[in-house]
Amino acid sequence: MHPEAQRLIAAYRLQPHPEGGWYRETYRSTERVTTSRGTVRSATTSIYFLLTANGFSAFHRLSSDETWHFYRGDPVTVEIIAASGVHESLPLGGDTLQTTIVGGAHFAAHVDAQDGYAFVGCDVAPGFEFADFHLTTRSMLTAAYPHLGPLIARYTR
Repeated sequence: MHPEAQRLIAAYRLQPHPEGGWYRETYRSTERVTTSRGTVRSATTSIYFLLTANGFSAFHRLSSDETWHFYRGDPVTVEIIAASGVHESLPLGGDTLQTTIVGGAHFAAHVDAQDGYAFVGCDVAPGFEFADFHLTTRSMLTAAYPHLGPLIARYTR
């Protein structure tokens, strides 16, 4: 693992995330909202998130929109599969410092630079709750989107 990634994990007290990578929640709004699904959530939440080249953020989906902000390190690519089956690769880093994934889409992320890392922030609105987090299985995604089999195999566990 890149020495700067190790330093960031320690400095920001990041913990392993179930999807892969490392994270720590940094903000949870006290303002509560009722979602279109009828659930009550914080208006917004924020985390630090770190990915390294020797891992990836596995395909998952959230009920809410998630905006990623690039802070430092190497570019990260966010792979998005819309409900329609359309695949899009969104780069983050360099000239693109922010991107948003619409709630309900399946998405994964990875750093391609050898021994690289990416330190980003993620904001979720309405706020993140693990009850709204769905780690996608390879078999379920492949059955739904067989034309994306190699991509799905690469970024699922």
